[in-house]
Amino acid sequence: MESTPPPITYPPLSPQDEHNWAMLAHLSILLNLITGLLGTVAALGIYLIFKDRSRYVAYQSLQSLVFQLVVWVGGWAIAGTAWALSGVLSVVLIGFLMMPLACLLSVLPLAAPIYSIVGAVQCSQGQDFRYWLIGDWVRGTLSGA
Repeated sequence: MESTPPPITYPPLSPQDEHNWAMLAHLSILLNLITGLLGTVAALGIYLIFKDRSRYVAYQSLQSLVFQLVVWVGGWAIAGTAWALSGVLSVVLIGFLMMPLACLLSVLPLAAPIYSIVGAVQCSQGQDFRYWLIGDWVRGTLSGA
């Protein structure tokens, strides 16, 4: 009769390790500047690896993942749409009036890494960081509310 090996259990993370992994999850957005979307993969990987070992790391990494998807992917989609609409409407004078809005929307995905660096610094210092609008939603998702 074959016996199954016991499941592998890992010890919980130390507070310093929690802070370091949470910081790395927030800093993963910097990979997007070089690779396009690899930062989301890194944040997802950190979440999947540490979700059962640390609620703090799970919360911070899931927040980082959702933030990157919303701001990086969604931001570029909105900015691209605004530029396309501006180009089409430039045939009529309205498009020229929309170009400042397109410029403003183009800055959003580029400013997102700064916000993530703030989160990384706070996590490295052991503070709880919440992204605006995203943090409460992620906390509710993790707690099953």
